[in-house]
Amino acid sequence: MATTSTTSESLVVLQAFDNPTQAEIAKSILDCAGIFCALHGEYLSSIYAIGAFPTRLMVRPDDIEEARRLLGER
Repeated sequence: MATTSTTSESLVVLQAFDNPTQAEIAKSILDCAGIFCALHGEYLSSIYAIGAFPTRLMVRPDDIEEARRLLGER
């Protein structure tokens, strides 16, 4: 039986944000488009100084190009 893994080990960093609110907005855009994504470090970035621990938006490697297109990232 085949399983689909959605652990952080199978994800890659799409973008890093100094502001966790901006990361949540980007995640929402991808969620609405049906792209599986996760935030990593969102709690640390709200506790420590800006930029000390950026929030990372993670996606599956197969979805990275579509996610970049949706977010307008180059």
